[in-house]
Amino acid sequence: MKATQFFIATLKEAPADAEVVSHQLMMRAGMIKRLGAGIYNYMPMGLRVIRKVEAIIRDEMNRAGAVELLMPVVQPAELWQETGRFQAYGPELMRVKDRHDRDFIIQPTSEEVITDIARQELRSYKQLPRNFYHIQTKFRDERRPRFGVMRGREFTMKDAYSFDRDKASALKSYQVMFDAYKRIFDRFGLTYRAVAADTGAIGGDASHEFQVIADTGEDAIVYCPTSDYAANIELAEAVAPAAPRAAPSQPLHKTPTPGKSTCEDVAALLSLPLERTVKSLVLATDVKNEAGDIVESTVWLLLVRGDHNLNEIKAGKLPGLKDGFRFATVAEIEDRFGCKPGYLGPIGTAKPVKVVADRTVAAMADFVCGANDADFHFTGVNWGRDLPEPDLVADIRNVVVGDPSPDGQGVLAIQRGIEVGHVFYLGTKKYSEPMKAHFLDETGKPQPFEMGCYGIGVTRILGAAIEQNHDERGIIWPVAIAPFAVVICPIGYDRSAEVRAAADQLHDTLVAQGIDVMLDDRGERPGAMFADWELVGVPQRVVLSDRGLKAGTVELQGRREAQATVAPLAEAAALVKDRLSA
Repeated sequence: MKATQFFIATLKEAPADAEVVSHQLMMRAGMIKRLGAGIYNYMPMGLRVIRKVEAIIRDEMNRAGAVELLMPVVQPAELWQETGRFQAYGPELMRVKDRHDRDFIIQPTSEEVITDIARQELRSYKQLPRNFYHIQTKFRDERRPRFGVMRGREFTMKDAYSFDRDKASALKSYQVMFDAYKRIFDRFGLTYRAVAADTGAIGGDASHEFQVIADTGEDAIVYCPTSDYAANIELAEAVAPAAPRAAPSQPLHKTPTPGKSTCEDVAALLSLPLERTVKSLVLATDVKNEAGDIVESTVWLLLVRGDHNLNEIKAGKLPGLKDGFRFATVAEIEDRFGCKPGYLGPIGTAKPVKVVADRTVAAMADFVCGANDADFHFTGVNWGRDLPEPDLVADIRNVVVGDPSPDGQGVLAIQRGIEVGHVFYLGTKKYSEPMKAHFLDETGKPQPFEMGCYGIGVTRILGAAIEQNHDERGIIWPVAIAPFAVVICPIGYDRSAEVRAAADQLHDTLVAQGIDVMLDDRGERPGAMFADWELVGVPQRVVLSDRGLKAGTVELQGRREAQATVAPLAEAAALVKDRLSA
């Protein structure tokens, strides 16, 4: 393709509202244009990347035995009401009405619709297993859309859905999709990790996230450098201390800590390590009547070490908390502890509370905690001697660097990542049972489908790839998803017949070899021409000039290379092909 036949609209400066690197560079490279908050036009340069991402996904999904269909963006609310998600999904679900005042939604995902298809079309066990997928526009009404395509409201996603007769078969389908996802991300040319994850709002019994590694990523990925263990920080297990709890060696003492309400301040005042302190967090669970009014509340005191943080996902899975919790109000705290927040602890509460200790806290001795008295903390606190053993001991904290790996193969490290794919094993309870989606088994008895769902954020891949691959000059695309694999930059194309002829011939040769090539025939100055294509991020550049042609040479330069390589003109096409293959 020639540049004058294409549309190139680069900018020297990014718009002021572009917050992250990928947003800035996509705007500057002319890949997207903002239409509204979290809504973008994908311009020709950006659309080329999207189509390459989609082609790889389709190839591997088809290879894995999935069958493509297309489900509508607008869906009737009745299906979502069957599963309860019409009410439960929250304000991110865009709800609309048609002219007859009937409720519809603009889909953020398609579990209900595909389940409706399955219950109509898949009637017998002989039709299973089955996996359907589509690549379609999605809409989630983000409260604060930001970061360009990383957290927009309208986006493109590939979602697939598997239907099986039993759990064993469903887990086989899950593994097939997991393997397909690894091939997809390998082909993208991105550095990624597949990590065990919480099932979240989608529901289900097992899930893995595919995270593109990037320092700017929102998610913390926990992994063991000496084993295959990897998990989202929400799910990563903090193993119990191996050593038994030490015997008490200090007396209990109520110590003045005027104005020191945080563990950090208390530790500094007492000249103690922060890990000697215990942090108190107060939650509440409610019992409601049919009208939705609170008739009874239970207050919970959760204890984590002062240098650790509560993991709310883990806490939400505990008996008594898994049906929902909230943080207690100041009034509830003062009623149960007789003290304002900042000085709370498990000793001498005004009213009984349920005490949950993290595994690490349960193994501590001679620790420091709030005294339920403003400006005072207890020192030398010990379980069994100064307070009863906790009602429950559980893993309720985030892991930290250096914690033992749960697989026993080393210690944990943490890096940042951007979630771009997710695979779920759903089972039967979330969709097939509520929607009465059944097939007939060998005995003619109806059975609910065992389901799985599998998503890839197609447009999000663009942002994640750029966050991982860029420098001060612009984007650095992996070859497989670059808008063009090669750009030919002829110096003086509009002035030199020799340069024009050589550039055209090289262009035609590369096209004939199936290489996606751009010939910049705009007649731009070399500096401006090079800057444009470095900004766009084309992996390989070939420069032709009168001086080089007189010597029978061209200059080849990879986007990551600091210097160009002089090569014979006659070998240019072969060398370019070799570089792309490498």
